[in-house]
Amino acid sequence: MNKDQVKGEAKNIVGKVQEAAGKLIGSDEQQVKGLEKQIEGNVEKTLGNAKEIVKDAVDKL
Repeated sequence: MNKDQVKGEAKNIVGKVQEAAGKLIGSDEQQVKGLEKQIEGNVEKTLGNAKEIVKDAVDKL
C-alpha cells in the first residue's frame, strides 16, 4: 500500500463522516462537502492503485 492509497482512503472516511454530520444537522452544504471529499479520496486511492500496478509490472520485468 502506498501513500496515495492511504491518503485517499483517509479522505474517503473523513468525507463519509462529514456527509453523515451534515445529514444529522440538516446542512446540505456539509453533505456536499463530504461527498466532494469522498470523490477526492476515491480519485487519490485509484491513482495509488494504478501506481501499484505499474510498480508490480516493472518489478516483474
